[in-house]
Amino acid sequence: MKRFEAANRASILGVIGNLFLFIIKLVVAIFSSSQAMIADAMNSASDILSSIMTYIGNKVASVEADDDHNLGHGKAEYIYSMLISITMIILGGKILTDSFCSLIKPVEYNFSIWLVVVCIITILIKLLLYLYTRRLGKKYNNLLVVANSKDHRNDCVITTFNLLSAIFYAWGFKFFDGVVGIGISLWIIYTGIMIFKDSYDVLMDKTFSIETKDKVMKIIDKYDEIKKINHFNATPVGYLYQVSFSIFVDGKMSTFDSHRIANELEREIEREVPEIYLTVIHVNPIDLKKDN
Repeated sequence: MKRFEAANRASILGVIGNLFLFIIKLVVAIFSSSQAMIADAMNSASDILSSIMTYIGNKVASVEADDDHNLGHGKAEYIYSMLISITMIILGGKILTDSFCSLIKPVEYNFSIWLVVVCIITILIKLLLYLYTRRLGKKYNNLLVVANSKDHRNDCVITTFNLLSAIFYAWGFKFFDGVVGIGISLWIIYTGIMIFKDSYDVLMDKTFSIETKDKVMKIIDKYDEIKKINHFNATPVGYLYQVSFSIFVDGKMSTFDSHRIANELEREIEREVPEIYLTVIHVNPIDLKKDN
């Protein structure tokens, strides 16, 4: 349960941090009329929604298996990640449209030192949130938390460009505000598409990586009694995988010995490959003389 508790902490911190940033950005954006700051504020608004969805999705995913959901509720993590990505893409599209309009017809805004101050505060808070959620996401292999960490990282980059926009505007480069707004929107859309792809792959039962399969095959190769395997399948269940395959052993081997090998192999795979939580092996006899 530590995995889900860690994700809850990350989402709660995300809501608090992003709500604070949204308020100060919106206030400064209204008084300055900066398109880049407005885009940045709307990005923080989407981050609040993302953190809330992370919390809800994590709660649903942490529910244990029941009679109606024999493999648990782990895929909720990816459903909510997909919802987050769709929200980001829609928001990015809206900001992109507004920024193009601002570029065509530049809007005068009042430069203020508070634009710079808010940008610096945002960068510092987002950097801390990124480092924290990145560590949790990697430690617990949680796509929701990983998505949030990427969002925090993106915000550091976005706000850095927003800061540059304010500085360039003060120097007379007024068009740069719309350019930064476009850059922010494209970054949001790109991140949303990447998160959508990761979620889609799991929901469509994409198998695990070649590296993980190689780990499993090396373990199988250690068993000389296993002559060949087939029907190898790996299905994602939440953030882990269920693996199943058939092994072929000497038909003269006793049923007890052949199943003992299968049981030992199942335990070793689950012990040595952390991405796998369940291994199911079917044992088949083989006529060695005929096979040779």
